[in-house]
Amino acid sequence: MATVATCTRFTDEYQLYEELGKGAFSVVRRCVKKSTGQEYAAKIINTKKLSARDHQKLEREARICRLLKHPNIGNYQGEGEGRVRLHDSISEEGFHYLVFDLRNLLSHTDTSPEESCLRTSLLGSTTARQTPGSRLSLIVPAKQAGESDAQDSPVCVCVCVSFSHCINQILESISHIHQHDIVHRDLKPENLLLASKMKGAAVKLADFGLAIEVQGEQHAWFGFAGTPGYLSPEVLRKDPYGKPVDIWACGVILYILLVGYPPFWDEDQHKLYQQIKAGAYDFPSPEWDTVTPEAKNLINQMLTINPAKRITADQALKHPWVCGAPSSPPCWCPGTSQFHRPGSGLGEEAQTTVVHNPADGTKGSTESCNNMEEEELKARKQEIIKMTEQLIEAINNGDFDAYTRICDPGLTSFEPESLGNLVEGMDFHKFYFENLLSKNSKPVHTTILNPHVHLIGEDAACIAYIRLTQYMDGQGRPRSCQSEETRVWQRRDAKWLNVHFHCSGAPAAPLQ
Repeated sequence: MATVATCTRFTDEYQLYEELGKGAFSVVRRCVKKSTGQEYAAKIINTKKLSARDHQKLEREARICRLLKHPNIGNYQGEGEGRVRLHDSISEEGFHYLVFDLRNLLSHTDTSPEESCLRTSLLGSTTARQTPGSRLSLIVPAKQAGESDAQDSPVCVCVCVSFSHCINQILESISHIHQHDIVHRDLKPENLLLASKMKGAAVKLADFGLAIEVQGEQHAWFGFAGTPGYLSPEVLRKDPYGKPVDIWACGVILYILLVGYPPFWDEDQHKLYQQIKAGAYDFPSPEWDTVTPEAKNLINQMLTINPAKRITADQALKHPWVCGAPSSPPCWCPGTSQFHRPGSGLGEEAQTTVVHNPADGTKGSTESCNNMEEEELKARKQEIIKMTEQLIEAINNGDFDAYTRICDPGLTSFEPESLGNLVEGMDFHKFYFENLLSKNSKPVHTTILNPHVHLIGEDAACIAYIRLTQYMDGQGRPRSCQSEETRVWQRRDAKWLNVHFHCSGAPAAPLQ
């Protein structure tokens, strides 16, 4: 069982050795426990660069890693080939150490293909960026197969295992984490490991850096996270989401696995997202001509836009293609438009095929995570500004129905019209709508100046701005008034509502 130590210095117990890889906020290095001589891999996170939110994510990742125990989970604590587990979690000033037990995978002096994949998954962010499908757990660098230019070429060699076997094990891992109310949120080929190069080797799900804990089948907004090409429509729409997002990503993986390229692709990320939200994919000839209808049916059920109608992991495990697909599926060689079955012209021992994927204009999850979070913050702030503009438009139009749809029934207000009193509810505002605003046919134009939005967690926000209002007075002369306003917004059931309003300066609406 993994232990958590907060007062023991890592350097007292472990000796650090060579670097295995590097990420934006972390580095993975080989280490040896001094008391036993046992080798481990230490993921070293520079906590000085982390926000309070990042610290919470780190603690959550360690907690999830300790919770999940399954043969197809990368941190499984059972015996046998490919065993990987979180051995220790140590915090000290400035750094946090996640110590992973890798003795079965680091027992050789040379670098094995599966070791390379494993190291990458431990990092969560690597200096070498991959595109969807460019490195499955069962894909190894071409250099291992004698390709001299492997480091400069995106060509990889794929150890041919049964595709249905691969998807079956991925689904087993998804089923397990969903039973524990965990959503991975970053399913992609780079986060799948192959325990060995042996035929029928276990496929393992790894890297729970973006995983979240959910309440059963309930959906909520947990933030914008994942890798662009694998994001589900509901995440892109910023709708509440849950376990079905993992199934969508699994459908993308299955599509890539069968033909070597992703179902959604565009160099323009906005266009890519539009494709995903529309579910705009197909099965073009000739690549899909020999793929069975059952496989296509499973993909369709996984890539269903409505998450409520999307197939679950347990249901997919019972799908005819998963249960009864042939053990030696055709392997497509992109660039030749030819299919090869393992053993036909490729040799019985090394059952391989070359897999080359076009660039899909996407970035790795952890590299793009910061950019995506920045984009998410900008999008959320713009959403608050837009909601504020809609509310003011409803006021200018005297549309009380539209106003009440945007405001919470218990809206609290502090404004000049209330003569220094804090008022609650809609009746105070209703009077102005019925007796002034709705009867005012004179044009009113409002400009929001210098809006500043402060996000308070995932479901609350505060916006401060200057409201400049232009109107015509009783003598038909143009006038302007200015007020400084603050509004507090809260998201309830995926809908933003104005819950508090504060105004200083001139009245919020022209009274003459």
